[in-house]
Amino acid sequence: MRGDSFEIGVDGGLLRGSVVGRGEAVLLLHGGPGLPWTYMQALVDEICDGYQVAVYQQRGLPPSTAGAPFDVPTQVADVVAVLDGLGWDRAVVIGHSWGGHLLLHLLAAHPERVAAAMVVDPLGGVGDGGEAQFEAELNRRTPPESVERAQELDRQAVDGQGTEADAVESLRLYWPAYFANPAAATPFPDMQLSVEAYSATFASLHTELPALAGRLVGLTVPTLFVHGAGSPMPVAASTDTAQAIGPAAAVQVLDGVGHFAWLDRPGVVRAALDRLVND
Repeated sequence: MRGDSFEIGVDGGLLRGSVVGRGEAVLLLHGGPGLPWTYMQALVDEICDGYQVAVYQQRGLPPSTAGAPFDVPTQVADVVAVLDGLGWDRAVVIGHSWGGHLLLHLLAAHPERVAAAMVVDPLGGVGDGGEAQFEAELNRRTPPESVERAQELDRQAVDGQGTEADAVESLRLYWPAYFANPAAATPFPDMQLSVEAYSATFASLHTELPALAGRLVGLTVPTLFVHGAGSPMPVAASTDTAQAIGPAAAVQVLDGVGHFAWLDRPGVVRAALDRLVND
């Protein structure tokens, strides 16, 4: 990892990460669950000039050693432990995809630890969070023969029976569909995937989701949802959740941008962060 490394003891082992840059404290929460944080390196590079940016590997993959339990409350406790370990009473927190959903749970449980929140193309907090529409759109954008193979691999992963190689193959097959223009998708990055972390966290997520919207009502932390108009995740995942929160939440929809906003249009997340922090 680049920058100054850190490790923090949590239930089940260590969480390892790094801090780079100077300025207002910003914590990044990566997506997945069960993916490496490194797919966000370009975003770290984009925002570390002017901000002190921390990122850590969530439990389930090295260099972190923390394993089970893989559930939402434990993951929220992990975020708080990282903030404590860094000596940050409050920070701006940016969460992408599953990390954005995790950020919603952090806001519900510990709003006092979040100075401002940026939720980037998340699984939402209302209804099923947009999960069914997301999966349908991924399949629509992907060649049928690849969909058949990827769905079989995904079923194995959700059941906790697939291998890491199977799960990575599935993600590779779907990768172009995450972009506003699949034909112009960036090359598939070097990936690992913890099948155990993926399947167990999603099981917990589905258990926790029905109560989440009610826990977000009246939140006063400034919260910005940044959503790609060309993402397979439906825009309603962000707009419905922002509406549930109330006046403290706003939504910015980006034309021509998919699930990985900083890859489709470099600089756009940095611009949104500057507005969130300075307004």
